[in-house]
Amino acid sequence: PSNFRMNQRLDAYLKAENVVAIAGLDTRKLTRVLREKGAQAGCIVTAAAGETLNAEAANRITSGFLDFLSQKTGKKVKDLRIAVGHDSRLSAPMLKEAVLEALTYAGAVTVDCGLASTPSMFMSIVFPETKMDGSIMITASHLPYNRNGLKFFTKDGGVEHEDIIAILEAAARSPEVKGDLAKVQKYNLIDRYCHHLRKKIRAALNMGDTPLRGMHVVVDAGNGAGGFFATQVLGRLGADTSGSIFLEPDGHFPNHIPNPENKQAMAAIRQAVLDSHADLGLIFDTDVDRMSAVLKNGKEISRNALIAMMAAILAPDYPGSTIVTDSVTSDELTEFLQGELGLRHLRFKRGYKNVIDECIRLNKEGTVSPLAIETSGHGALSENYYLDDGAYLAVKLLIAAAKAKAQGRHLADLVKKLGEPVESREYRMKIMGEDDFRGYGANVLKVFEERAAEAGIRAAKPSYEGVRLVFPDGWALLRMSLHDPQMPLNIESRKKGGVAEIATKVQEFLKGFTSLDMSVFKD
Repeated sequence: PSNFRMNQRLDAYLKAENVVAIAGLDTRKLTRVLREKGAQAGCIVTAAAGETLNAEAANRITSGFLDFLSQKTGKKVKDLRIAVGHDSRLSAPMLKEAVLEALTYAGAVTVDCGLASTPSMFMSIVFPETKMDGSIMITASHLPYNRNGLKFFTKDGGVEHEDIIAILEAAARSPEVKGDLAKVQKYNLIDRYCHHLRKKIRAALNMGDTPLRGMHVVVDAGNGAGGFFATQVLGRLGADTSGSIFLEPDGHFPNHIPNPENKQAMAAIRQAVLDSHADLGLIFDTDVDRMSAVLKNGKEISRNALIAMMAAILAPDYPGSTIVTDSVTSDELTEFLQGELGLRHLRFKRGYKNVIDECIRLNKEGTVSPLAIETSGHGALSENYYLDDGAYLAVKLLIAAAKAKAQGRHLADLVKKLGEPVESREYRMKIMGEDDFRGYGANVLKVFEERAAEAGIRAAKPSYEGVRLVFPDGWALLRMSLHDPQMPLNIESRKKGGVAEIATKVQEFLKGFTSLDMSVFKD
């Protein structure tokens, strides 16, 4: 699931990363679907200034999800069991009430799980105590506090983009409804989920009820939903969590953006680790489907390093297996995975749902792939239902850290041979004034590769996204944005000044494309 905002005008351009829910959504198709169904302006999304879902939209989309889930499961709507949870955003109570109204009106068994994480909402379908048919998480992940959205789960995981079209088609036919909130059941899902995580750690370490005693681990929850990890997982397992920061839910996110990719956020957890002299620091995004870490010496384990660390942890159990990542990972990561760990590295498309789906496809075909992970911190393990779960990644890190400590080693040893580029940068070039910006971008990529070949610059193959050029001291990847009229360009170099040199070459290959905003190279 990924979030989208829809402007009040039905035919307006649908901006990515803001409200409704799912990766890979064809926004033009969605606009057409809504228009064909006669949806009125505002019936799908928006409140003041178009910043978030309104209650009516959430209510009608929930009805659409019920219709979709009934068809998928073959059950009558009144026989469905649906769990609802939310992160710490200020609009959560208003949206939750609208969702619960729709569920109880339809007669579905409705369970309010309160403050929860996105992964725990999927696990409500798995746990034998709950056995939900579907679940709804009210969240906009790491996006600003004044935005919100809905994420939907079935037994197969997060809904696919074809599913969201079906849900919105049904929503366009559905009126706003009012149910009986007295029928809503309540369940402390986070308690059950934390029990599940604690059980995993205890079983892996086989050191009694408090296997983390003697370890000092600090957590930065960014005032999102992840504070439970410090109190109900680490604390209950004996770890010292003093020095943890921003554990209290606060929908204003007053301290920093709850996003492991955010420099301010990573600086905060790094400082907390150093100030507390902790063994390890963990940071989560708002709904805890992503994480990153900081080692005792202040080294950040994020992006390529997080991928390398997780792969190193999994390698002994999955020798020779394939690690699926997004397309912007470093050459040094490939060298580490293949040269040091004896694994295979498959760079796939950006978009964590794309990466996860490819991992699932490989395993179904008989190619062992234990990990699908993006540089953003979204990581899904085949052993954990292919669920991108930041808390589960943290569990794997903790188990590895505890084992290393017991053997007199350090967690950092797992990635000590991982190289890093000397320089890296991302440029985002806008495509201006083109109605068919995807067609324009496709032509840019075609010409870009042809011109590079004429200049003797090789394109990496296979390529599942964009064109990745291989230079003597680095690389450049030009691709289309997943949703926006933009062409991101990622460059890495193994020498100082190398990014600027490669960027100059790239500009030569892009001459004549007047709709491509090249001003980003002047910064």
